[in-house]
Amino acid sequence: MITAFYRYFLDGIPKYLARYYWWAYLWSVGVWFFDHQPIINAILFGQYRKLMNESLDRVAAGPKERMLQLTCVYGELTPKLLHQAGEKHLHIADVAPIQLKAACAKSPDPAQLLQVRLNAECLAYQDNSFDRIIVFFLLHELPPDARARTLAECIRVLRPGGRLLVTEYAPLPKNHLWYRLPPSRWLLTHLEPFLGSFWHEDTGALLREEAERQGKQLRAVGHKDFFAHFYRVTDYELLDQA
Repeated sequence: MITAFYRYFLDGIPKYLARYYWWAYLWSVGVWFFDHQPIINAILFGQYRKLMNESLDRVAAGPKERMLQLTCVYGELTPKLLHQAGEKHLHIADVAPIQLKAACAKSPDPAQLLQVRLNAECLAYQDNSFDRIIVFFLLHELPPDARARTLAECIRVLRPGGRLLVTEYAPLPKNHLWYRLPPSRWLLTHLEPFLGSFWHEDTGALLREEAERQGKQLRAVGHKDFFAHFYRVTDYELLDQA
């Protein structure tokens, strides 16, 4: 009965999202519960504010004329990005209406937030639309094929000279205590069913290959690890066509 409950959330929602994450992102009770700072910080082992601040610092140091936050996130990131945007708009795309509503509700100026319901795998934006894209803890929640399509779309809609910020789990943390202990590793990979495949992929290499396929070049301009190399914030720059 419970395993079939996700079907109530399938209206325009990718099946993997409804099936594995309905309780966290699509159910109104879950949305209310998880969007509290102590809960978010606990999920990220006390690292949320450090990761958010590092992400914001990198956004502040790079181009931000036209910014896209790809999918809504819990916590303070969206309001703080709006503050950084100044008088400019922040574009935000998410496939779940309840998430867009929640992001709008905590925005100091909702009119500044240009929200649109879109699947990250198929963005209805023109090529070269943005000079900054922020992806905050999304990629590990996607199946490998959906992740590849999302990365391809990021490259497509990013302008040459623009930057892609990816805040995520770091590469496979073989030496980290939470990975070495079977109970914690089991819990992580069961709550996050696509994390295992993400850990075994090289996101940077996939992005560079996709950029080359689209006739572009991509380079990492810097990264910083947190929580003993468990999380990583990486900034990529898209160069002029090869």
